[in-house]
Amino acid sequence: MAQWCQLKLVDPKYQEQVHQLYDYSFPMDIRQYLSKWIESIDWDNVAVDESLATVRFHDLLAQLDDQHSRFVLQKDLLRQHNIRKFKGKLQMIHNCILERLHALTVELNEQYFPLQTDRENTQTSMVLEKQKLDNKVKDMKNKVQVSYDFHHITYVDCFLVEQFHQVNKNYVCCCLPPQEVVGQLAEVLNMAEAVQSDLISEELPEWKKRQQRSCIGGPPNTCLDQLQNWFTAVAESLQQVRQQLKELQELEQKYTYDNDPIKQQKGFLEGRALALFQNLLEHSLVVERQPCMPTHPQRPLVLQTKMRFTVKLRFLVTLQEFNYQLKVKALFDNDVTEKKGFRKFNILGTNTKVMNMEESNGSLAAEFSHLKLLEQRVTGKGKKEGPLIVTEELHCICFESELRQSGLEIKLGTISLPIVVISNSSQLPSGWASILWYNMLTSEPQNLEFFLSPPTVSWGQLSEVLSWQFSSVTKRGLNDEQLGMLTDKLLGQKAQRNPEGLIPWTMFGAKRFPFWLWIEAILDLIKRHLLTLWNDGCILGFVSKERAKAMLTGKCPGTFLLRFSESSRDGAITFTWVEHDLYDKPVFHAVAPYTKKELSAVSLPDIIRTYKVMAAENIPENPLCFLYPDIPKDKSFGKYYTRASEGKQPVTFLFQIISYLQEVLKIAGPSYDHNKTILYVSFIDIVLDS
Repeated sequence: MAQWCQLKLVDPKYQEQVHQLYDYSFPMDIRQYLSKWIESIDWDNVAVDESLATVRFHDLLAQLDDQHSRFVLQKDLLRQHNIRKFKGKLQMIHNCILERLHALTVELNEQYFPLQTDRENTQTSMVLEKQKLDNKVKDMKNKVQVSYDFHHITYVDCFLVEQFHQVNKNYVCCCLPPQEVVGQLAEVLNMAEAVQSDLISEELPEWKKRQQRSCIGGPPNTCLDQLQNWFTAVAESLQQVRQQLKELQELEQKYTYDNDPIKQQKGFLEGRALALFQNLLEHSLVVERQPCMPTHPQRPLVLQTKMRFTVKLRFLVTLQEFNYQLKVKALFDNDVTEKKGFRKFNILGTNTKVMNMEESNGSLAAEFSHLKLLEQRVTGKGKKEGPLIVTEELHCICFESELRQSGLEIKLGTISLPIVVISNSSQLPSGWASILWYNMLTSEPQNLEFFLSPPTVSWGQLSEVLSWQFSSVTKRGLNDEQLGMLTDKLLGQKAQRNPEGLIPWTMFGAKRFPFWLWIEAILDLIKRHLLTLWNDGCILGFVSKERAKAMLTGKCPGTFLLRFSESSRDGAITFTWVEHDLYDKPVFHAVAPYTKKELSAVSLPDIIRTYKVMAAENIPENPLCFLYPDIPKDKSFGKYYTRASEGKQPVTFLFQIISYLQEVLKIAGPSYDHNKTILYVSFIDIVLDS
């Protein structure tokens, strides 16, 4: 038996103690109404976890709203009043605490962090704007509820005033005259329209921009739940106004009097409420998760023919009456102006889904999880050539639905971000370059001929996106020095003639200058063989030969650094180290780059541990002592070394022999017996390949 039920059954002399536990700060009726929910929460954990306490506070407000709705249906005015009063008190305390914390934070920032960055100022401003909008939504909900609580008794009382002219003065004072009821309903609609305008013209486009950034590796986009709450709150308020007008119409049929302002304005208010409601619904269908192949979750919007892809939709107005009422259909390039020469595709699989409430977050959603694309083959002589290469063609997936309910017939629709369709996985890097370029520069969903004349991008925009490519698949983005090296590689001497750092598409993704393909190959190398080393900061990576020499100058002999090869298109890594000659001048050495093939046989830490060169008197020794700037080699890489028990020592040993023999060939020159050494090296290569 629930604890509250047990308390109600105890002896009356003990019940007095129960009465003393509750006062106006926490009324007993609230304890009873919410007893099941209250007793389901672990309050000990809530008391020590701030984030959990915040969640439970909002859960409490939601429980109060649910209980209030029950009393509304029961037309229990007194209990409605008590619930609303208690909720208002809680919100007042909450807002007061937030305001005090904000004031304290501002004071501390001014005292200890006077030079706040522009980015931090922007984030603070965004939080305050969201709080303002949230307060507007709460004011609107409170206003519509106040209007609902008064309009019933108002209409009847005013009828009695008109008919009998004997209503008690004190009673009349507690009622609103009809013109005020009309004024309140109009004010609610004004508030709803203002909030709705903010949502449709500002918040929704901003969310879509954030989604674009997250699709190309930017910060995760996690604000859709809040947007859904706001959309739903506006829809509920508009529905309540429409319901109030309907009930006023029923009262109007029972009681009539001269110059009834409600009767005169009701039609106008109904039309306005319906128009706002319809406009809100027309903007509520969004693509929550853009088209993506499950095999490449970090490369959305690039789809391969005959390969399965998924896409998820959400309807931001989550009214219960819409559950299972919306059927959404996916269409390829629908309602898109004919693109001359572009390929055409059919969608295979179940392309129609019914939207239903999800238990996890209460959202109204539909997920297409088994779709495929099949190209429509061109018949006749030869293949039809288009104006763009395959990876520059942009397409889109459209979604259509229709809502028919209670006299409403509303067509709904939305569209995916542009997608690239490839026929082979080898085209994926080039396709991803197109997706990066498009989403850096525009948010127009139907600008599918974008690459007929692609705009330039500034280095500031591109550098941020390049860093995202690393931080989205590893724990490290790119720092300013690494980005500086990439600037030099991409622009070189052209940077002097191009002070704004504007980069054309042909320099980034076109075949003539495969800058992105070089970056993509390095990313793949990191993911496959160097992830832990990259995450731990052992690899400087993007360092030019000249910069490496400058960094190693003045360092102890044997100091080395790891950098990516600038010449290998397949992705490779090398190390450069410094020694001193007889005159104590620095001498720099670099090893031939290691590609995926070599690193598949032996890990880079084992290569560094066993690397040998010929020293004085033809004695092999390891020249690598300190990882830049001055960290002992074994301290940096010791935890990565392969142990004998792991069964890779024979391979490591063979690799050590290869390195040694290769150094012998370099030092000995033509006088050395090359044939015998080459025979040894070839034999060991065969063993490794096997």
